[in-house]
Amino acid sequence: MKTILVVEDEMKIAGVVRDYLEHAGFDVIVVGDGEAALASARAGRPDLVILDLGLPGMDGMDVARELRRTHETPIVMLTARGEETDRIVGLELGADDYVVKPFSPKELVARVRAVLRRTGVASAIAIQASIRVGDVRIDPSRLQVTAGDRAIELTPTEFQLLSTLAREPGRVFTRGQLLDAIHGVAFASYERAIDAHVKNIRKKLEPEPGRPRYLLTVHGVGYRFADA
Repeated sequence: MKTILVVEDEMKIAGVVRDYLEHAGFDVIVVGDGEAALASARAGRPDLVILDLGLPGMDGMDVARELRRTHETPIVMLTARGEETDRIVGLELGADDYVVKPFSPKELVARVRAVLRRTGVASAIAIQASIRVGDVRIDPSRLQVTAGDRAIELTPTEFQLLSTLAREPGRVFTRGQLLDAIHGVAFASYERAIDAHVKNIRKKLEPEPGRPRYLLTVHGVGYRFADA
């Protein structure tokens, strides 16, 4: 049984989320602040974290930042903030998806399942052959990426996105195609989320993220992985 850590200070919302997740077959832990979230993540190693950005004290952005320093656990953000910038910053901190309040609990459960499915797909890739393009190697058996002698640590979503691009170097993928590849479900997802994930990968993979040599932008269309 998968364990979901719900970090939400509004107990009514937390209770509804817990009930829907438990009904869907998940084991659920609920905490109400950032410090408790980090302690629970360290102690229990949940399979996924649902993280409210508007927490008292240590806010959700800080929690996401701390989690990403030591964990690759998938994160789904909950936010009441309407600003586009908040969502992009959250994704750039390493969140895998987001849901804006007020939200449908059924949609949240569907998004949780989709993110866990991506994690499972990343694990299932292990039966496939390694991908090598130039000095970049993607080793599915270990879910590891190297560029030359550098080890690159990616989240499951980042791993799947990079793998999708690197399997067909030179091919131009639209943002919509990449969303389909990493979500595996027809959500009306925010296409700029792809830009945030690519930015994260570039920070980790590219020697000079501002002048990428691997993940190239095709202006007005999307992205491609450079030919060897």
